[in-house]
Amino acid sequence: MSWPSLTPGRAHCGAEVGLGTATQEIVHFHGEHEADVHLTRAMIAKLRPALLGSSAVRLRAGSGWVTVRLDMNSDIDLLATLVSAALQASGAPDAVPDGCTRTRPVPGLR
Repeated sequence: MSWPSLTPGRAHCGAEVGLGTATQEIVHFHGEHEADVHLTRAMIAKLRPALLGSSAVRLRAGSGWVTVRLDMNSDIDLLATLVSAALQASGAPDAVPDGCTRTRPVPGLR
């Protein structure tokens, strides 16, 4: 994916590949078939009906992150849509990321 407002980097949870803005992590990948997107709790509440209707999306109670399974081309389109929503939400008051679905802090990163 090419996003002009995102820069690559290592994710705080230890995932090898992540993308973020200058101030926060937006998405990171756990292998080739799974991505975590930081939507914020407010954006998840707004999108909840659509998210619950997708078999590719997993929600975690109380988290601002969602996990997207990347098994089909349509899942990539869904991921792109959710990353766009995450970028819109990144300025919200609850935009500070909590732990992703697989929290493994990387030494030296906060």
